[in-house]
This record gives sequence, C-alpha cells and structure tokens, in this order.
Amino acid sequence: MAIVMAQIISINDNQRLQLEPLEVPSRLLLGPGPSNAHPAVLQAMNVSPVGHLDPAFLALMDEIQSLLRYVWQTENQLTIAVSGTGTAAMEATIANAVEPGDVVLIGVAGYFGNRLVDMAGRYGADVRTISKPWGQVFSLEELRSALETHRPAILALVHAETSTGARQPLEGVGELCREFGTLLLIDTVTSLGGVPIFLDAWGVDLAYSCSQKGLGCPPGASPFTMSPRAIEKLQRRRTKVANWYLDMNLLGKYWGSERVYHHTAPINLYYALREALRLIAQEGLANCWQRHQKNVEYLWERLEDIGLSLHVEKEYRLPTLTTVRIPDGVDGKAAAHQLLNEHNIEVGGGLGELAGKVWRVGLMGYNSRKESVDQLIPALQQVLR
Repeated sequence: MAIVMAQIISINDNQRLQLEPLEVPSRLLLGPGPSNAHPAVLQAMNVSPVGHLDPAFLALMDEIQSLLRYVWQTENQLTIAVSGTGTAAMEATIANAVEPGDVVLIGVAGYFGNRLVDMAGRYGADVRTISKPWGQVFSLEELRSALETHRPAILALVHAETSTGARQPLEGVGELCREFGTLLLIDTVTSLGGVPIFLDAWGVDLAYSCSQKGLGCPPGASPFTMSPRAIEKLQRRRTKVANWYLDMNLLGKYWGSERVYHHTAPINLYYALREALRLIAQEGLANCWQRHQKNVEYLWERLEDIGLSLHVEKEYRLPTLTTVRIPDGVDGKAAAHQLLNEHNIEVGGGLGELAGKVWRVGLMGYNSRKESVDQLIPALQQVLR
C-alpha cells in the first residue's frame, strides 16, 4: 500500500510483528521489587478510565492523598503520588529542595545512597558524604559529627537500603537536624507499608517511595511528601525548579484545590494505588507492620535451617527485604535463573559492592505471607543440591 503525499512513500513492514495475544508467565516475585499485587488491586486496574479532570477522578486523588498520609503517619498537605517510578519521586525531592550551591550531606551505605549523590550533583549541589560499609547504619553520634562538620542545608538518608537490606534508625535524627537548621530527606522506597514509619514524629521534611513494594501495587505511581519547612524552602528559591515535570509549584496545583491541568495522570494505575492503600487501611497499619515482621522472622529461621547466612545484623534487618549470603562455590546468578526457570520464583541478585555475593529476597505487601516462604525454601534447597 502507498500513501499519496507530496511524493509516494511505501510503508516499511520490517518491524511489523505478527504476535499472538499477550501471555505472561505466572511468577512468585520474591526479589527486591516489584512484588505481586493483590488480586483486588489488579482488578481495580481493569476498569474503564475516566478523564484526569473528571470530578470522580479528582475525588479519588483526594482519597489517595489521605491514605498516603496515613501510611506515612504525616499531616503534610503536599502529599501526592508522582506519575512515575520511585526514581522519579526520588528526583522530585532533589529537584525541588536543592538549589545550585546548596550543601547536601548524603549518607552512603549502599547503592541508593550513591544514586542520591549522583542526582544531587546533577542539580548543582555541593555534595558531601558520610559513608559506612554496605549493610551497616549510621549512629546519631556519627550524624551529629557530620552535621557539625558540613552544616548542610539538607541531610539525605536511605531508611531502607534496597541493595543491602539494612534499616537506618531515624529516631532522633529529625531533632538533630533542627539543631543545625537542616532539612531531613529520607528514602522509604522499600519501607513504606511494611516497616514502621512516623514521618511527623521523626521530624522528616521530604520523603519518597514507590508503589510496587510494600504497598503491593504495580509500579508507576510513586508517593512523595514535603513538610511545611521544605515547602518554605521551595518558596524561597532564587532559581526555578530545573525539572518542569516534577516541579511541585506546578504539580501541587493539580493535586491541590486549584485542580490546574499539569499532565494526563495514569488513571488506571491510580485506581490500583487507591485500592492497595485501601487494603492497608482495612488491615490496619500496626497489623500490616506486624505481619511483615512475623513473616520475615519465619523466613530468616527457614533460611538458617538450610545452612544459609544473612548479611545484615538482626537488629537492623528490614522486614521487607533480606540479603542472603551466596554460599562458597555456588554461582548465584545461575541459581537465581534456575529458581525462575524451574520454579517460577524470582529472587534478586546483589548490586554494586554486593554483586555476586548475595541474593535479595523480598517479602513485601501481598507477598508477605507464610505461603511465600514455604514455596521458596524447598525450591531453593533443590537448586542448591
């Protein structure tokens, strides 16, 4: 066939694939994310979309905001879901809070601390770091010393380091930051929904997360929040936010009372996020946290029963993600492939300094169930024979 324009152009069929209807293998996703979503969450996506300025959708956005405040335990007015993955929400915190020349102190004890360093540098920050071996955490004394030395505008910490499975204690850190006039920014990508978080009580000013881990939703709608202190810094900026899409001066008007058009939201994904948050509220936050802790302790016990050791000290392990040391002589990547190909179970490999040294096993959201562990352990034993 030819289309007649100013000249005749023939259609190129080289990339015209003749495909069967989509079929996706059924997997138990026990890696660092995404996790399997609750059937009710998936069903919520299978609903006809409405317009992104439809009153029904705007009401749903309000519900999402309230439920995000609940799971984060905050009253922050600017609490939204960014249309993008957790990395987009991470960049939103940096883009809005950092001006060129700002001193930003970042705690690096894993892969995602390093990502914050890279992002902050791209936005012109004067980046300073405090570092620990991967899998360890910072003490209040270490943080105080670093704050005294660097006097930063922002301290950024990873609450749940996805690359190591370590949980950074935050009690007292916000109070410490206020002594130095510093904003506290935290990464809760692998903690929100599965690990106790009290943003307001801890004095956290900026936080971000994702939808596909502890919240039990498909990826692509990422929680973001700013405290009044952080908003004040945003309003005092001498320069425009360098990222138009993530500028909270603009996005806030879409999520706020003005309802000013900003972009076409992923409607059906927000349906799913609303349903995932509704399920957490129905279960109750304390019950949700307790479920994650109970099931991960069962996982630790079963892993140790088959002779495997864990990378992080018990006191600082995450309830959502566990790093398991790969035994000597075992090809960790090949073992993970075998688990996937023969048992339809996904576990993650190590990142950065831990590449080839650990597996990352997630029990997050809907997958935080005893049945998940009981399916994994015999399969892992068979692979390791």
